[in-house]
Amino acid sequence: MSQPAAFSISPDPARLDVGLIHDYLGRHSYWAPGISRELVERSIRHSLCFGVYDEATGAQVGFARVVSDQATFAYLCDVFVLEAYRGRGLSKQLMQYIIDYPALQGLRRWLLATRDAHSLYAQFGFTPLAAPPRFMENARLDPYRHPQ
Repeated sequence: MSQPAAFSISPDPARLDVGLIHDYLGRHSYWAPGISRELVERSIRHSLCFGVYDEATGAQVGFARVVSDQATFAYLCDVFVLEAYRGRGLSKQLMQYIIDYPALQGLRRWLLATRDAHSLYAQFGFTPLAAPPRFMENARLDPYRHPQ
């Protein structure tokens, strides 16, 4: 009888497979199609990033990025688990790891944007905006394919 696959989560930037992250974001995500590798590298350098790894192979199979002052605010973004690894609870494990991460405790506000994973994030306390009129955005649609 085989053992279930073992996975780990790490905030170590040296372990990140930037090529895999860039490929997923640029070619497979709905939120960053066409993003350049340089922008992915810069976003990683200036964020707290978390990788999910298959311990049997050492391969990265998931990712999430948090933009935060680590005192009052965090924006969760670029969350993904590769399709071949979905359905194993990895996104829930990743979210729990991030929510419990010591540098992100006591924050006044977390934000995220999602098109299709509301039920996942609701399990970790995320709700629709309580006061939408207070929030504004300056959004550039499709900035990676049509830079300004």
